[in-house]
Amino acid sequence: MAAGRARRLLGSLWIALLLGQPDPAGAAARSGSQSLLTGSLVRTFTPFYFLVEPTDVLSVRGASVIMNCSAYCETAPKIEWKKDGTFLNLVSDDRRQLLPDGSLLINSVVHSKHNKPDEGYYQCVATVESLGTIVSRTAKLTVAGLPRFSSQPEASSVPKGSSAILNCEVNADLAPFVRWEQDRQPVLLDERVYKLPSGALIVSNATDTDGGLYRCVIESGGTPKYSDEAELKVLPDPEEPQDLMFVRQPSSLTKLTGQSAVFPCVAVGFPVPYIRWTRNEEELITEGSGRYLLLAGGSLEISEVTEQDAGTYTCIADSGNDTIEAQAELTVQVPPEFLKRPANIYAHESMDIVFECEVTGKPTPTVKWVKNGDMVIPSDYFKIIKEHNLQVLGLVKSDEGFYQCIAENDVGNAQAGAQLIILDLAPATTGPLPSAPRDVVATLVSTRFIRLTWRTPVSDPQGDNLTYSIFYTKEGINRERVENTSRPGETQVMIQNLMPETVYVFRVVAQNKHGPGESSAPLKVATQPEVQLPGPAPNIRALATSPTSVTVTWETPLSGNGEIQNYKLYYMEKGQDTEQDVDVAGLSYTINGLKKYTEYSFRVVAYNKHGPGVSTQDVVVRTLSDVPSAPPQNLTLEVRNSKSIMLHWQPPPAGTHSGQITGYKIRYRKVSRKSDVTESIGGTQLYQLIEGLERGTEYSFRVAALTVNGTGPATDWVSAETFESDLDETRVPEVPSSLHVRPLVTSIVVSWTPPENQNIVVRGYAIGYGIGSPHAQTIKVDYKQRYYTIENLDPSSHYVITLKAFNNVGEGIPLYESAVTRPHSDTSEVDLFVINAPYTPVPDPSPMMPPVGVQASILSHDTIRITWADNSLPKNQKITDARYYTVRWKTNIPANTKYKTANATTLSYLVTGLKPNTLYEFSVMVTKGRRSSTWSMTAHGTTFELVPTSPPKDVTVVSKEGKPRTIIVNWQPPSEANGKITGYIIYYSTDVNAEIHDWVIEPVVGNRLTHQIQELTLDTPYYFKIQARNSKGMGPMSEAVQFRTPKAESSDKMPNDQASGSAGKGSRPVDIGPDYKPPLGGSNSPHGSPTSPLDSNMLLVIIVSVGVITIVIVVIVAVFCTRRTTSHQKKKRAACKSVNGSHKYKGNSKDVKPPDLWIHHERLELKPIDKSPDPNPIMTDTPIPRNSQDITPVDNSMDSNIHQRRNSYRGHESEDSMSTLAGRRGMRPKMMMPFDSQPPQQSVRNTPSTDTMPASSSQTCADHQDLESTTGSYLANAQEEDSAQNLPTAHVRPSHPLKSFAVPAVPPAGSTYDPALPSTPLLTQQAPAHPVHSVKTASIGTLGRTRPPMPVVVPSAPDVQETTRMLEDSESNYEPDELTKEMAHLEGLMKDLNAITTA
Repeated sequence: MAAGRARRLLGSLWIALLLGQPDPAGAAARSGSQSLLTGSLVRTFTPFYFLVEPTDVLSVRGASVIMNCSAYCETAPKIEWKKDGTFLNLVSDDRRQLLPDGSLLINSVVHSKHNKPDEGYYQCVATVESLGTIVSRTAKLTVAGLPRFSSQPEASSVPKGSSAILNCEVNADLAPFVRWEQDRQPVLLDERVYKLPSGALIVSNATDTDGGLYRCVIESGGTPKYSDEAELKVLPDPEEPQDLMFVRQPSSLTKLTGQSAVFPCVAVGFPVPYIRWTRNEEELITEGSGRYLLLAGGSLEISEVTEQDAGTYTCIADSGNDTIEAQAELTVQVPPEFLKRPANIYAHESMDIVFECEVTGKPTPTVKWVKNGDMVIPSDYFKIIKEHNLQVLGLVKSDEGFYQCIAENDVGNAQAGAQLIILDLAPATTGPLPSAPRDVVATLVSTRFIRLTWRTPVSDPQGDNLTYSIFYTKEGINRERVENTSRPGETQVMIQNLMPETVYVFRVVAQNKHGPGESSAPLKVATQPEVQLPGPAPNIRALATSPTSVTVTWETPLSGNGEIQNYKLYYMEKGQDTEQDVDVAGLSYTINGLKKYTEYSFRVVAYNKHGPGVSTQDVVVRTLSDVPSAPPQNLTLEVRNSKSIMLHWQPPPAGTHSGQITGYKIRYRKVSRKSDVTESIGGTQLYQLIEGLERGTEYSFRVAALTVNGTGPATDWVSAETFESDLDETRVPEVPSSLHVRPLVTSIVVSWTPPENQNIVVRGYAIGYGIGSPHAQTIKVDYKQRYYTIENLDPSSHYVITLKAFNNVGEGIPLYESAVTRPHSDTSEVDLFVINAPYTPVPDPSPMMPPVGVQASILSHDTIRITWADNSLPKNQKITDARYYTVRWKTNIPANTKYKTANATTLSYLVTGLKPNTLYEFSVMVTKGRRSSTWSMTAHGTTFELVPTSPPKDVTVVSKEGKPRTIIVNWQPPSEANGKITGYIIYYSTDVNAEIHDWVIEPVVGNRLTHQIQELTLDTPYYFKIQARNSKGMGPMSEAVQFRTPKAESSDKMPNDQASGSAGKGSRPVDIGPDYKPPLGGSNSPHGSPTSPLDSNMLLVIIVSVGVITIVIVVIVAVFCTRRTTSHQKKKRAACKSVNGSHKYKGNSKDVKPPDLWIHHERLELKPIDKSPDPNPIMTDTPIPRNSQDITPVDNSMDSNIHQRRNSYRGHESEDSMSTLAGRRGMRPKMMMPFDSQPPQQSVRNTPSTDTMPASSSQTCADHQDLESTTGSYLANAQEEDSAQNLPTAHVRPSHPLKSFAVPAVPPAGSTYDPALPSTPLLTQQAPAHPVHSVKTASIGTLGRTRPPMPVVVPSAPDVQETTRMLEDSESNYEPDELTKEMAHLEGLMKDLNAITTA
């Protein structure tokens, strides 16, 4: 028996811990209970609770459902079920039955359109006889409806790699039963293919395997229901960019805590967009997050939602070209949860107790109380206090049992219970008990309280140790309440919270240490009646009848307490403090003159003869909306370009909206045609871009606000004129043309004029100002503004002001000005007061002054030294404290370039690692301890140029249409030009592995990106490289590009044309070698026309005669020249040395063609090259490298087989740049490029070259060589005299008929210059004042043969008549002494030669 009691005691303690959590009130109740136990018969709490409670269930028609329930108690409880609050009779129900554990089984759920017997709310009820009853939480059984599709998949197409969505919208109940099929086979879901909770299917990163027929299936029991089939086509990647758009946007969700939320977001476009998310405008990190997951197509899944996840989620799709976004709200709801559960309570009869219950949830839960399974109805003795707690007054024995707090909101319910035990009083201990108190009277009676007094019992006249209990109840009610005195011996008590005009019965019992004594006789006392005032008027309603009026109605108060004389209606605008009232005789009233679309609160008070009664609760209503009563504000126009104008405005003033602004209507027209009005209705944004306007046309605009009621008043017409032509916004604006400042005492008036270049867009001006530095404050003003007043300045202070124009690219170069504000005492008007005096140093400025005198000294292409002064230092600028300086720098373009910083402890800093040929801005600040200055004024510096560090890019070679032997080379400038590109050199060869000096070169001016090369060999592969140069030298070569010429020429050319070409204007006939045999059908003339054998013989006789006469002339000149040993002749002969060369002739592979004998003497001048500050863009000081081994003596044995065709050349002002390729039929251009071993400056200073080279010039060094070598004596001593040195030769041929590749220089004394002469020689004499330098030459000749030094062959070899004139001109220029006579003889011979050839 004792063991059983111990078990029950332990069980009661356990259930007490289970059902009640410790809290102050509960602790007090339990302490009271413990005190009760001392004088009461002991009873323990009985464990009685639910092990399992039913949960919400979703089922389908015809399925079986189990609602789980299981309760625990020492005595097995009886389980019953309620549906929708009514007990189920399970005995006679053949479909529903009770399982042994208490669960409810429903077989074959019935559900139809008109019969839904199983759907509803179920509750499990557990009862133990003689103990009590408890009820479970309420669970909802939902039966899914009939399978229906609200939307079905539709045929669509998706580019490869993009996303597609297939709709299959069904009822929310059926969504879990949806699956998808592709070509009648189940679709496997993964991270790329995802089914939304709504049933729709997302296919992301589409591949070819995703194409097919899709359909969705609803399997909710019974026969599956199939949707229509839709074909999804997968298209190839689009070539053109496609607009970015959403195919599924996120929609707002409401979820419970612990559930998962999915925001769908699918965007398409090309390039394929990237999806990212933000929550409450903060970036959402999905990678590595445990709860945030990015699904297929960019959808967002949030697992195990918490309250903190609620907010606004934004899906942002970014394709690189465009960005779009969509928003959705996530609302998180929380089922009810208990913060404090009711605790078990011991009590005696007549006591008052309180069961405490605190709950939370979202929405806020409502609380109701259940006693033994029955609802507790609030009354005078059962009251709900503090919103959730249950108070029971005057306990009686029948109040024993189980009390449950049931909390419920829209998303769930929960219950928590406690047991109340009413203890029986234990038998009194042995000893005398007190008698009844005497003379109980009510000494004070009011409407709500009564004061009782009494005398001590007869048995204990002193009564010092007695306590008293006062029992009272309403007359006719058996439930007594008790009030105890607060201390022993006290003989009065105040009974409160009584009802007015009510009879109460009181009795008093005294207690001593042995127990309670006898009760006094009952005392009846009636409380006083209250003043008879009306109660609140019920059913008060307010209805808005117009934008300015509201009608309020109510009913007569239930407790009128007499005749209602009138009512007073109070109303007040929401958010205001002043309440207005109006007297009303009836039960309704209409208030007029209210504000439109404004919330008002209303209440009613009834009056009777005693005065005002109880007020009703406030009711709130909003007046109806109307059209806005005022126009929008601050309409401004901004001309964007020649065809669009941007409008900006502000909403109408507050209080004039008269409703929700739904949009704005824009009306515009040409000023010249006022009747022609165009309307454009936009959204609620406060701006609109009007496009498609005409150039240079003035338009007028006005804007009106819209509500659902219509259009409000419009603004006045505002005009603006579109630009005649679009301005440039690819670069920052230039510096403003002027800046003026006018200092006053506490302000400075700044005025300016715009940049001189009006073709660059200016969006506005940035004004910076500060004491000693302009970086303290910055103000931006509109581009139309021309002046600004800087306010709130300090008097007598030195301010520095900067002004910069800016646009969307960035800010331009600033303009600086400084001024001193006037002292307080100065009231005079001075137009301008600008100071330039140095700032007076102070020992320790506060705040610190910025450094001054910042200078940027450029040292190299990547290094700039920054120096400055510090006015806070002594005059010797010696740093003795712990201050340091911070240098910052950045480039001006692009505008968003970030500053780089470095610290220095001296007054200078070396900034390294800069980009070549780049403009940088620098500023400095000083820091000492915790104080820092503002940034100093900026200094600017541009780094020096550097040779290009990358080759020309995008090199392409194409054949020219109709000319298969002519190709066009195209390219783009180098990425790292490191300066202005002044020229390009094209290298080409048929052997990609040949040494670079064996490649043929073509020079091109720097402003061209295309070049033509003519007379290539047909059906031959060529390799091309390009090299760029700037003023600092040559950059790297590009990779070789291969191109094969076509196999055949045009049909209108003869076969030999391919070898010889056609002689153009001014060209000489091709010399036919002695080994050449014409075809049997006749021979071709130089022009390609057939000639007779007689003409051929005559021509042969003439050629032989000319050859003999020419040899005689050359011998005479050579004999004289051998006696000449002057240094300039030696140098000329050394420079004209050549080597033997061989090339396969197309007609005869064994024909060897030595250099040309044709003489091109037009002009010979001495032109030393000087360093020029503005060098010619091409080939100024960086020659092409050449090995010295290539310079070999001339082989005179080949003079008789000289065959060379003149090259034609066209300047860059012609339609195409042309050249010829060496190595075709024994003919090649000759070019000698100097390569100096000295530094570039020295090379430029000392290398002789030419001044100008018109396109008609044909003079080359090789002409001298060939002429002299035929005599066998002119160069007899050349190798011996100049074997140790190599002279520079002429530069490559010019790109312009009036420009050479050399730096222009003033001719030296002794040389003459005739601007009327047609050309200038490419090789000139060395100036006597300059020392001779060793020069390497690069030869450019026939591919695959040993090349002699190669002079440039410039176009237009002269005719014989021209040659005669050239020799006359060169007689006075080339040799002023004895050579003049010999050249005169040569002139006569040439005239004879001319007569013979023209005969």
